[in-house]
Amino acid sequence: MGKCFNTTGLCFPEEHYMVNIDGRLDIIAGMVKAGKYFTINRARQYGKTTTINLLTEKLSGDYVVFSISLEGIEEEAYRKSSSFCQRIYRLLYNSLLYTTKAGVPDFFKEQLGQMRQEESDLADLSDFISGLCGKAEKPVLLIVDEVDQASGEKIFLSFLGMLRNKYLDRKKQPTFWSVILAGVHDIKNLKLGIRPEAERQYNSPWNVAAEFTVDMSFSIEDIAGMLREYEADHNTGMEIFPIATYIYEYTSGYPFLVSRLCQIMDERPFGAEWTVDGLTGAVKALLSESNTLFDDMVKKLNDFPGLKQVLHSILFKGEKITYNSYNSLLNIGIMFGFMKEVQNNVVVSNRIFETVLYNLFISEELLDSRIYKAALLDGNIFIKDGRLDMELVLKKFAEAFTEIYGGAEDSFLEENGRRFFLLYLKPIINGTGNYYVEARTRNMRRTDVVIDYRGEQYVCELKIWRGNEYNERGKEQLADYLDAYRLDTGYMISFNFNKNKKTGIRKTRFGGKTIIEAVI
Repeated sequence: MGKCFNTTGLCFPEEHYMVNIDGRLDIIAGMVKAGKYFTINRARQYGKTTTINLLTEKLSGDYVVFSISLEGIEEEAYRKSSSFCQRIYRLLYNSLLYTTKAGVPDFFKEQLGQMRQEESDLADLSDFISGLCGKAEKPVLLIVDEVDQASGEKIFLSFLGMLRNKYLDRKKQPTFWSVILAGVHDIKNLKLGIRPEAERQYNSPWNVAAEFTVDMSFSIEDIAGMLREYEADHNTGMEIFPIATYIYEYTSGYPFLVSRLCQIMDERPFGAEWTVDGLTGAVKALLSESNTLFDDMVKKLNDFPGLKQVLHSILFKGEKITYNSYNSLLNIGIMFGFMKEVQNNVVVSNRIFETVLYNLFISEELLDSRIYKAALLDGNIFIKDGRLDMELVLKKFAEAFTEIYGGAEDSFLEENGRRFFLLYLKPIINGTGNYYVEARTRNMRRTDVVIDYRGEQYVCELKIWRGNEYNERGKEQLADYLDAYRLDTGYMISFNFNKNKKTGIRKTRFGGKTIIEAVI
């Protein structure tokens, strides 16, 4: 049976098409060799467990590696010290039982088998760790996956405190050479739920941890390497680097999104397979599905309404929000993978997430949106011979916008105009096309919306009117952007709040390009 793309569970190089992460493993192995304690905290479905599995294989020759997971541990195990310690003994025992641990004296297996059934506390567990590490023939490494499962549990933080104290006292009593925790949260966020407000960011039980800075996202070359292996097996004729670049542009290297797009392409043909047009169909399919990553995003936004408001302001208002390491909402957004820091500002992590968020926010307004209903009433007049008539979209939007919101205050229109356009656009392309907002041009004055409809792209610049000179600069920027997309025609919507403005549709030539502008 041949290899496939995998987005559920562990990935194995002999079974799945994977990005080569040997370089990342070498860096992590270097941290282990230096005796570091650290946390691999990355967003959901970011390849943490696969990385740990491959790291365990890589290090098993030089270390005694205990790799355990807290996933699925019942709440009762955290109720008291003895039940928690019994569970840790059992996890360590199973690690010994099912994996050869060369260098561990046999009597430790017997001792573990006995202690997993007896009453004990953290002090007994500490003594056992010292005895094991002191008599093992090789340095002992502990890896704990799914530490989020212990979120808010005091006994787990006490366990971490015990490991920290043993680390600080390692010159006097043996302990683990290195400890790696893996999960979405870092430790300071793990204790948010159980510490008084004034203590939430201080006195961490894991303050001995080294900073983990390994970039676990996939680069264009990473993706291209995986596609080369796939192409060698399937001979699709794909142009590997352009395809890898397209995938990266939509995903920014988020591992699950990269693999899922490739999986969709492999399993569900979209006409022109493994081409940009084919990938456009795969993006649409991905955005249409309900998966655990998107479901978790929606849940987290409901849990953190302040974070939801921040994302709404970034997307619809074009607000630039400066990153501050003490802003808990921004840290949570970055921790969950929804946002990232770019040049000291926070932005949405990738185009896929942006579109998911746009669709979510817009869907919450559809039933009460007059502009959305106006587009529904206009019906299918915008599709002619299977192509989107973008000029007509601008014309009808301008008419509907003026009729519905013409008497509103300028400040309201300036803040919400672009949101209204996306609401109008949604039912027109829904089910057939998709869109994204170009992050490089999103600000309070200018936004570029790129629309994909049946393999054709349309670039529409939305901007606030700031005078003729500013308008000409906007045309110049749009013409350059059209060059990048190899397009001859671009579109503009200018929200003009001057009393003497001349509204309507204008068609001009600029820089060898045709620019169709709707002035509202």
